[in-house]
Parts: sequence; structure tokens; C-alpha cells
Amino acid sequence: MSCPLCTDDGGALVWRGERLRVIRAQEAGFPAFYRVVWNAHVAEFSDLAAADRVHCMDAVVLVEQALRQHLSPTKVNIAALGNMVPHLHWHVIPRYKRDGRWGQPIWAPDVKTQPERKLADDDRGRLMAELRAALS
Repeated sequence: MSCPLCTDDGGALVWRGERLRVIRAQEAGFPAFYRVVWNAHVAEFSDLAAADRVHCMDAVVLVEQALRQHLSPTKVNIAALGNMVPHLHWHVIPRYKRDGRWGQPIWAPDVKTQPERKLADDDRGRLMAELRAALS
């Protein structure tokens, strides 16, 4: 079986280190969806040595902190699912009551449950540029 995270970055590369990388995922409706991807192919977090687990979670925390600082989300979702791609990666997703799937997974149908002021395109672009610079 070929692994897409072994053969490709998995999204727009933001930063790469010796052990892991940070990418911005291409998820419609979620322009600030990031993933922390372990470079070597392992399926589960428990496959990593203790020091590597700390290093990995420190990276996840840094991405979460940057999202919170620059985008002020209502909540940040963090998950390591791996059902579709069994290569260790963490999803770090800022969530807003206005995102149309609030209270549901981001892959659920858009239900528009919580109307809230939409973020203007120019504001979103400015905030995303600040976030990219911080994560780099």
C-alpha cells in the first residue's frame, strides 16, 4: 500500500524539521486547517519513543497557540484519527460558531446552525498572512 503522507507533503508545506512537518491542509471552508505530520511512517502515536512523543506534541501545541493568537477561534479541535491515512498526523483546526458545522465534525454536512457575522475576505487574508508568518 502506498502512503500519501510518505510520498507527498500532504498539503501546503509551512515548516519541515528532521522529525516532523507542519502543513496547511486543503479543506474547503476551513482555510486555517493545519496538520502536524510525523515524517517517518508510523501508524500510532504510541509507536514513537517518549522523547519523540514530547517533540510531536510540542509542535501541535505551537500550532494551536499560533491559531489562537492570530485567529481567535471559538475553539480549537485537535485530533489524530488516521482512519483514512494510517500515517501519524495531528489535525489542528480552529473552529467558529459561524463555520456552519459548529458542534459537528468538519466533514459533516454544512448545517448553518449558528449565524454569526462572517469574516470579511480582506480580514481573513490579513489574519492568514500573519498566521503563516508566525508558523514559519
